Amino acid sequence: MFSAVLDTSVLWPSTQRDFLLSLAVENLYRPLWSSAILEELRYTNLRKLLARSVPPAKAEAQSARLIEQMRLAFDDAEVPHWEPYEGTFGLPDFADEHVVAAALAGGAGAIVTENLKDFPERRLPRGIQVVATREFAADAVSVAPERALRAVSRMPARRRYPPESVDDLLLVLRERYGMDEAVTMLEELL
Repeated sequence: MFSAVLDTSVLWPSTQRDFLLSLAVENLYRPLWSSAILEELRYTNLRKLLARSVPPAKAEAQSARLIEQMRLAFDDAEVPHWEPYEGTFGLPDFADEHVVAAALAGGAGAIVTENLKDFPERRLPRGIQVVATREFAADAVSVAPERALRAVSRMPARRRYPPESVDDLLLVLRERYGMDEAVTMLEELL
């Protein structure tokens, strides 16, 4: 199965994260991440909740729960032993080295990120490509559109505030995240 490291930039938006991980539940790819990616996600989620005036203790608990749920649902996604590779790629931003290190240590074929410029191809190990989220989503959906639609169809049951339909979710994926190609494939099955 194709493995891809999901950078914090694609995990932070909750609807996008839910969609990508729902595709993984349907075995359309195997998600990978490092402990550093999860820590960045915890921190960015905490900041988002605090900016929305969620009390600090509640925001911290919700952010920690998110990471706990991801670790439980994808117990083989966290790549061990990535640390020795960190700092060996010469990326423009040293803070991104852990992402490539996790991809190398985990045997990933891709890094899914919105920060494409921070991962120049000439600095990546052979066999690892950098892919924008919308392109990755289209590739994953194209593997088995019926299973991808099943993944999206299960998402409304997990979303209560506000409640959303499959059509609502597809509209968000298209308009907010630019996933036109993936959404078009899914709409063809409705």
